[in-house]
Amino acid sequence: MSKQEINYNERRVTIKDIAESLGVSTATVSNVIHGKTKKISAKTVEKVQELLEVSGYIPNMAAVLLAQNSSKIICVMLSDDQKYNGQMLKDPFVSDILNSLSKCLNQKGYFMMVKEESRLDKIVQYASMWNMAGLILIGYCNQDYQSLRAKMHIPFLVIDGYVNQAEKYSNVGIDNEGGGYQAGTYLVHKGHRKIMFLSDNDTCGDHERYMGFKRALLDNQIIVMPEDFKLLPFDEKERFAYYKHLLKEIKKYTAAFCASDVYAIEWMNYLLDQGVKIPEDFSIIGFDDIQLAQYVRPKLTTIKQDMNKRAEKAIELLEALIAGDEVIANVVLPTSLVIRESVKDIGDK
Repeated sequence: MSKQEINYNERRVTIKDIAESLGVSTATVSNVIHGKTKKISAKTVEKVQELLEVSGYIPNMAAVLLAQNSSKIICVMLSDDQKYNGQMLKDPFVSDILNSLSKCLNQKGYFMMVKEESRLDKIVQYASMWNMAGLILIGYCNQDYQSLRAKMHIPFLVIDGYVNQAEKYSNVGIDNEGGGYQAGTYLVHKGHRKIMFLSDNDTCGDHERYMGFKRALLDNQIIVMPEDFKLLPFDEKERFAYYKHLLKEIKKYTAAFCASDVYAIEWMNYLLDQGVKIPEDFSIIGFDDIQLAQYVRPKLTTIKQDMNKRAEKAIELLEALIAGDEVIANVVLPTSLVIRESVKDIGDK
């Protein structure tokens, strides 16, 4: 069969074109495309597959999904928190986890869909509409997970959720408290005693990071005062006005532990613009180890969470759920300290 027998360069090739060229039924071609070949001879399957390839046939995914009991689509659903100001996909942490999930899903033969949605009824609607194999939820609340479990039967897994043993879904998180403890311990070992903590909230992961940081200082007989917690505004303009206020307090402190690398880099750049040298005059440590952390100057010392491991574990658990296994797991992955250039040793002071 020559390529010229189907003018596939002139228009999109259809199943009917393939069938007519080979003298078989459209049902036979359709069954080969969908892998239903038990009643078709090996020779016919080979001929159909060969012509599909040389003709550049592109399957209609909507039809393929309808023909299958389950698709290969995994949707990553994102709840657009107000702090992202409608730009959640631009956030370095979000883009890093999406990149890791994309690589892992590609290797497993899945298609990844990304959707920002806050309405639970819409999530249920999309999941059914696209015949999704499963969902990964990021940024939602406990009551959201419980409601979704009651409303739909499509397997889903949570990243960075906060669950207790009684809840019927799986979560992949990190040791936020342990990471905070590592950051606090490192700063203390470098001679720092007056350390501010910067975050835009005191809940969930950021709260755990603060509590770990606070415990590390208490273990070294250092009292953390309530005013050492600097609550940053979500709004960028308001946040920079707050940085101006913090600049007046800078001499009370020698270092800052920021709940995210994004804020650590933002605070560091603001201080540099004001003539404060990092780390000569002031030390900063972040959390996440986003890609940008190793490119800023000075390179940012931070607490690393391994995005690839999180993605791999999330897909492993989700595949088990898709297979029908009763998997209820609250997986907590470790964090690690990455020492770079933004913290000064002042132990000899």
